[in-house]
Amino acid sequence: MNRARILRTISTPATAPAYAPAAVRFTDREYLCIVYRTDPEALRAVVPEPLRVDTDEPLVRFEVMKMGDATAYGPYVEAGQAIPVRFGDERGEYLHAMYLDSFAATAAGREVSAYPKAMGTPALYAEHAALVGTLDYGSVRVATATMGYKHHPLDPELAREWIAAPTYMLKTVPDYDGTPRVCELVRTRITDLVVKEAYTGPARLQLFAHVLAPLADLPVREIVSASHIVTDLTLDRAVPVHDYLTEEEPS
Repeated sequence: MNRARILRTISTPATAPAYAPAAVRFTDREYLCIVYRTDPEALRAVVPEPLRVDTDEPLVRFEVMKMGDATAYGPYVEAGQAIPVRFGDERGEYLHAMYLDSFAATAAGREVSAYPKAMGTPALYAEHAALVGTLDYGSVRVATATMGYKHHPLDPELAREWIAAPTYMLKTVPDYDGTPRVCELVRTRITDLVVKEAYTGPARLQLFAHVLAPLADLPVREIVSASHIVTDLTLDRAVPVHDYLTEEEPS
């Protein structure tokens, strides 16, 4: 294997890459999103500077996303938590945790774009007039979310605003001696978004403690809103917006 071929290798193992070098388009990406209030101190403990959280309105969005089809990956399901934040004057979300049932999508998201992905077993389905979202880590239940199935239409523009918010992630790559080689805050967002369906309704959410999937460290205090949205979309590439190794500590 010569140098030119080595430089074209995107991931290991070199002869059978973990994921394809393809721009990903999501078709019929279905969301169950539940926004809830939590403890402000719990948010401060997990959101990295220079991002800022609104401690007067300490919100978290739990979401389950069922991918009808995704370029290079096919169908899969994902669940996790996002936290509303500010970066300077811009409002966006910090991705706190994501759990997927696709290794290829997990590996690609972590290596290329710093999505905080781990393997899990999420599910999204309709049952007895409810939309049900669950997340298991191994054999242990971590989250159960339920929402009334298509109770009320949701303004598509409001759905678009929620889904297309800028997203921030923490990218860390250690050097061979264990010190940080890359330590950046990166930003991405959704493009080419088409909202096909959007609904709201009553919802409930339970989070269960697990040491390796600590979603319950951001406890549910009050449900604020719920939405069920079906979209087509593309994820833009991530770009660094803050380098912790070269820039000064935020004041």
